[in-house]
Parts: sequence; C-alpha cells; structure tokens
Amino acid sequence: MRRGQRAAGAPVRQFTNCRILRGGTLLREDLWVRGGRILDPEKLFFEERRMADEQRDCGGCILAPGFIDVQMNGGFGVDFSKATKDVGSGIALVAQRILAHGVTSFCPTLVTSPPEIYHKVLPQIPVKSGGPHGAGVLGVHLEGPFISREKRGAHPEAYLRSFEDNAFHDVLATYGALDNVRIVTLAPELNRSHEVIQALTAQGICVSLGHSVADLGTAEVAVQNGATFITHLFNAMLPFHHRDPGIVGLLTSDQLPPGHCIFYGMIADGIHTNPAALRIAHRAHPQGLVLVTDAVPALGLGNGRHTLGQQEVEVNGLIACIAGTKTLCGSIAPMDVCIRHFLQATGCSVESALEAASLHPAQLLGLEKTKGSLDFGADADFVVLDDTLHVQATYISGELVWKAEEAGP
Repeated sequence: MRRGQRAAGAPVRQFTNCRILRGGTLLREDLWVRGGRILDPEKLFFEERRMADEQRDCGGCILAPGFIDVQMNGGFGVDFSKATKDVGSGIALVAQRILAHGVTSFCPTLVTSPPEIYHKVLPQIPVKSGGPHGAGVLGVHLEGPFISREKRGAHPEAYLRSFEDNAFHDVLATYGALDNVRIVTLAPELNRSHEVIQALTAQGICVSLGHSVADLGTAEVAVQNGATFITHLFNAMLPFHHRDPGIVGLLTSDQLPPGHCIFYGMIADGIHTNPAALRIAHRAHPQGLVLVTDAVPALGLGNGRHTLGQQEVEVNGLIACIAGTKTLCGSIAPMDVCIRHFLQATGCSVESALEAASLHPAQLLGLEKTKGSLDFGADADFVVLDDTLHVQATYISGELVWKAEEAGP
C-alpha cells in the first residue's frame, strides 16, 4: 500500500483556537493533520466529504514549524566529536532532550578532529526521521579541519589541514565516506578549495564558508563555485572593513549568481554577537538569516569543565571558553532562548524570528517542500508556543513528542 493510500485512511486531527505561521504571517486558522502531513481542509471537505476525527484546542497559542538547528556540537554531556563505543546512543539522548526546545530536526556537528575520529563517528550518524524518540537527524555538519589557522577559534591547531594536489582525495582521506554528511565548513582562501566546493556540491552537500581570512573577492568566487552558507557570521572571520568587507560583504554583494540567496548562521545567545551586529545583519539581508545554537556538550550541564572534541572547555555562567583562555568555543543556549534573544535584540517581527529558525534552514538544505513550513503537504513537524515564545508542546509527523507541564494540547 502506498503512503498516500495509507494516509487517506488515517485519522484527521484538527488543531483549533490557534495562530499558525504560514506565508510569513500568523493566521487565525485551524491546522489540519493526517498521516504525518499538513492537510488542505478544502480538499477534505469538498472532495472526501470528511470532517476531523479529533479536535485539539490550542488555547490561543502560536503554531510554528518545528525548529531546525544546522550547527550543534553536542549537549547534555554528549560530545559528537568523541569516538565512543556507541555514538548512536549519544545522538539519541540529545535528539530527545532538544524536543523541549522546539527542535524537530538537526545536524550533529563535528569540530576539527584527527581522521580516525571521522572514520569511526560518521558511519554511526545516519540520516534519521524524527518521532517520539527524538528530533530527526538531517545529516552531519563537518566544521573543519580545512580552515584557517589564524581564525581557527576553538579548533585544535594540530589537526588543521590544507588541500594538496588531489584536493578532493584529501577530503575523502580525512573524512571517509560522505554518505551521512550534509554540510561542510571550509576556508575558501585555501589553495584548490574551488575544486573541493564543486565536488562537494555535486554530491548534494552544502558548502559553508567559515573560520577564514578570505577577502570578499575570494568569498564571491566560492559562492560562484557553489557555496551557499556562512558559518556563524562575524565570528572567526575577518572583521568588516569598508574597503574590503570580507565574507561579511556577501550579504550585500552584487557578484552572486542571479537568483542566488546566500544564507548565514547567527549565534544569538547574547554572548557571541552584539545586538547591534545582529541588527545590522538582519536589516541587510533578513531572508538569509539562519539561527544556530552552535551548542557545545556543556549545554544543560551548568558551570564546570567539559569537553569539545579534543579540547577541554570551561563554562562560567553563560560563557563557554577553551579552558585557560578567553576563546569562545560555542554556546550553551538552546534554540528557543536564541529565538527570544534575537527577537528582543533586533526588534523584528515574531514571524521573522520564527522563520529564521525554521523556514530559512530548511531552504538552505533544500528541504522547504517538507520542512520549515506549515504549507499543505509539508511534514507536520511543529511547535506550540505561548505569546512570549516559550515552548508548550512539540509535534513530529503530527504526533505529540514533548509537552510542558500544565501545558495545553
């Protein structure tokens, strides 16, 4: 039996008394779900002559597409860059815990590591659909080791690499099979990087520019070769300069391919990016902004010493640094906190803040027909929020997977 036939016989759920985010606007409409997908009620009424089998009153809450985090290094004590005996159990734990923050899909991220780590870890992180067990895995984000030594940030210098004569062969030798990889962050100024960008994008892998000292011209060539993303804008790149704005200048460049939208990650945790910088980026290029957590394994653990790949991390309050230094090494703010801070810092609309964590990352990954929206036919992955954007419930494929105590539907 085909999926469409199974869905036609599945029960219809109607979520009422809510405002749904659709087409950039919060609409006072009901949300209809069947077989894990968003349903067009007109077709249900007029073609099938059916009504809802179940109604759920949302108490006036906002229903937004499930959040998508494309840069997450770990959390709750789990370090994705550690070659443990059972990597899958760590991924599963994080996938389950982030449901409370409205995240329904994510890209586990590995920081710069020796080749043996990639060879052991990557085969153990397959793409996986979300459900009651946790958020879905969209593919791995490999941040490094092909990055700038000068702008390596928290990445260990000993394991950084450059491209040799057979550039893409170097990539395969470092990472191993790329079957489970969705994003690769690299520095475009590295010799032969254009070959690697072209080869990766030909395999459907998103190339992101970051940890780089590239000037604007070099960054523009990288985009012309297929790069579509910027890793944590402003962080670990040359600062904006009026004569050569560097990678930051891509936000307003007129040298990009026609119709090409450059996306860029922003860590809106109140630590990594000054509110004024958030406002500048958003006002310059709002449709490309993608909120990321860049969460480290210390997320959810509190103060103390933790790990990030090959390095030791020290957390003090809201700040995580490489132990013994003042070098930031990621965030300990979950996605819902980043959304609320972004909204407050930029003064943007609620709709814009929510789309930066849902629609935009889905568009970046080419998943906008199934993820990141509540359009008819899309996956019924959504989050129920109160007016202050605190998560009340999380749904994947139309099924409740997390609910706050004393919350509504």
